[in-house]
Amino acid sequence: MIDAKPIGVIHTPFSKLEGMPIQPAGAAGVKGTVEMLEEYHAGLKDLDGFSHIILLYHFHRSQGFTLHVVPFMDSQARGVFATRAPKRPNPIGLSVVQLDRIEDGILYVQNVDILDGTPLLDIKPYVPQFDRQTEVRTGWLDHARKTVSKRQSDGRFK
Repeated sequence: MIDAKPIGVIHTPFSKLEGMPIQPAGAAGVKGTVEMLEEYHAGLKDLDGFSHIILLYHFHRSQGFTLHVVPFMDSQARGVFATRAPKRPNPIGLSVVQLDRIEDGILYVQNVDILDGTPLLDIKPYVPQFDRQTEVRTGWLDHARKTVSKRQSDGRFK
């Protein structure tokens, strides 16, 4: 049995799914905060030394899933595991955001593409030597990836 409990709440300017960025690349300069539950404050020790962090969160407004979806970056149905669509068997999201500072259990971040009020499941430091890959293939996204910063959510995954 898996028992995941939120460790905090993500706050952003995005109260509606429509019109929000679909990836951090489209959220340049968008600021938000991560309000940690008090019982997890001690776990933030040394995190302020990192410029970027990985937020793992629960797509709390996503209900149900299908194994084929039409992603924001395409007009053709794709397998859900070949996309970052929020309607998934386990609705877990991931975003790499810039960490500006930490004060009293609140993380001040930017380049955030997350819906306001989203439950935070975990934080990991972004380490380029661990996380960045140099030889990658991006499958069906090869033709569309240059436009990601201009794409916004249109509500198709309500």
